[in-house]
Amino acid sequence: MGLNETPSANRIHIGFFGRRNAGKSSLVNAVTSQELSVVSDVPGTTTDPVFKSMELLPLGPVMIIDTAGFDDEGELGELRVRKTNQVLNKTDIAVLVVSAAEGLSDFDRELLKKLEKKQLPYIVAYNKSDLSVTDHSNEETDSIYVSAKTGENIALLKERIGKMALENDSKLKLVGDLLTPEDTVILVVPIDSSAPKGRLILPQQQTIRDILEANASAIVIKEDKIKETLANLRKKPAMIITDSQVFERAAKDTPADIPLTSFSILMARFKGFLEYAVKGAAAISKLKNGDTVLISEGCTHHRQCEDIGTVKLPKWLKDYTGRELVIKTSSGVEFPENLSQYSLIIHCGGCMLNEREVKYRMQCAVDAGVPFTNYGIAIAQMHGILKRSLELFSDIQKEVD
Repeated sequence: MGLNETPSANRIHIGFFGRRNAGKSSLVNAVTSQELSVVSDVPGTTTDPVFKSMELLPLGPVMIIDTAGFDDEGELGELRVRKTNQVLNKTDIAVLVVSAAEGLSDFDRELLKKLEKKQLPYIVAYNKSDLSVTDHSNEETDSIYVSAKTGENIALLKERIGKMALENDSKLKLVGDLLTPEDTVILVVPIDSSAPKGRLILPQQQTIRDILEANASAIVIKEDKIKETLANLRKKPAMIITDSQVFERAAKDTPADIPLTSFSILMARFKGFLEYAVKGAAAISKLKNGDTVLISEGCTHHRQCEDIGTVKLPKWLKDYTGRELVIKTSSGVEFPENLSQYSLIIHCGGCMLNEREVKYRMQCAVDAGVPFTNYGIAIAQMHGILKRSLELFSDIQKEVD
């Protein structure tokens, strides 16, 4: 990803769904004005979801997703439908594409039930309107007739999508709402074998940008420079934000009168699950021999010898609990459908996932009765500094024993 690109997690995800040969791919191409998807009269041409980051006026940066037909058949078809269901979990706005000649099918109605259950904003696009005079406008509340072939109402469809996006836009900041102009924030960023060569990881980049947008100043240092940096500042910083891996060192070197938190805690708040994650962290001390813990990451990367998810967290869990635990991992779009075997889920900060998908994963855990927390909160809990790391959020801090 280039430095000037908007991260995919911060883009509005617009998913196109529907039956095979309803014209999803043709409509995607018409909306994007690009040959994004392969178009064919043969049903089931789209096999895997197609993702495309682009600028879509008047929205700006978006992620367009074309999916396989929801009525696909056979063993391979079931796999395609499963992947399409995964896309639903990260979609911010859904476009249900229906053939104007045929109207809503049982498959379409079933999908509408899914969208409503997930409280997912949607619009029904009756495609191929140039081939039909049938009026289905009374079959659902939000619909539009379009033609990917002639371009009829394509501009209006984009406007309707744009309006829905604005209505659902979250105004929550990563950290900017906690700052005032002229504040100084110290960011503690370790440079080790797991750090990307030549760049900062996404949460660090986003935090710096948010600080600058608040007209505050960011000072980025390594974990062994905290005392030195504080001594050289004429004004006490508003807060110190640290990478979770060096939470313990940062806590020792940060005076008690300076608020301390982590990128991971801020990300949990930004993604909307901080309170639940704090409650979930309490389950760590209740783990028993033989319990299974899922450590889940939203991205995929090459595992290093000191990888936090597969090496450091399992070690800290064993040291803290003194129990023999079964550790399982997942990464990327893969997230277990059945969570009943797990006693705890520790998720990454979710910087590569949009808010809807992170909340979906949390809700799956809630529904299964499984405690759910994230890396930074779990690490703070195991190092005895969780209460302190939540000083900026007094209401949630009360949840810590």
